Amino acid sequence: MKKTVFTGVATALVTPFADRAVDYDSFGRIIDWQIESGVDALVVCGTTGEASTLVDREHIDTIAYAVKRAAGRVPVIAGTGSNDTVHAIYLCRAACEAGADALLVVTPYYNKTSQRGLINLYTEIGDSVDKPMILYNVPSRTGMNIAPETYAALADHKNIVGIKEACGNISAIAETASLVGDRLALYSGNDDQITPLMALGAVGVISVLSNVLPKETCEICRLFAAGRVAESAALQLRLLPLIKALFSDVNPIPVKEAMAMMGFCSAELRGPLCRMEPEKREILRRRMIEAGIELK
Repeated sequence: MKKTVFTGVATALVTPFADRAVDYDSFGRIIDWQIESGVDALVVCGTTGEASTLVDREHIDTIAYAVKRAAGRVPVIAGTGSNDTVHAIYLCRAACEAGADALLVVTPYYNKTSQRGLINLYTEIGDSVDKPMILYNVPSRTGMNIAPETYAALADHKNIVGIKEACGNISAIAETASLVGDRLALYSGNDDQITPLMALGAVGVISVLSNVLPKETCEICRLFAAGRVAESAALQLRLLPLIKALFSDVNPIPVKEAMAMMGFCSAELRGPLCRMEPEKREILRRRMIEAGIELK
């Protein structure tokens, strides 16, 4: 197996905003708290970080800030995907220059492509950088899916080392795992499937849940890795109501509300995202309290 970027939990960090600008003070506090809480890596400028609303300068500066703040304590993984190959390569190279330890590259969106186009895209990006790359499959966002056979075709590229799989199709994920073996590290991209995917060989999760419950999310993975599968599953199931509430609106709307309720940052979003309806927010608040989260 290639060198794994991380095992366990990588938090897909929110990007705090204040008056439409990145709020670096709040971002720094979040980064410190996450690391102190035991997460194994940080993902910056991913879907949860509202990367698609950041202009390139903000995108690169946010990655550079996270790298500096983390100061080598955990790997920083930069979201650098695009629906344009040239732009994706630009972002990947800029993230590498900013000091990112690895790249998270989502499939193209809107214009999409074929499976052959995906192989071309990821091969070209992989040939253009010297950092490990995790492929990100999230069909609900992008409108396209990475087929198991496509993963297999890419698995021997020296810079392609992992998969964030958020397709939700356990059967397809099992087929992928059987085809790639130990050539690619598999990570759950869905918080409600951490234990099930680890049963198929996943080595961890890239998580939204861990923004608000980093220790507990890590515990799901650590229990499984220690062979305490029933306990891992029990904790996974206990947190399902909160996970459901965190995805009761378009991500990252609910998790931004949750972080605001915890006092970490404002709930400010960039349009077209908008604040949760009061009824949904109240359900989220109740689920957070039930999960033992202290609100401000």
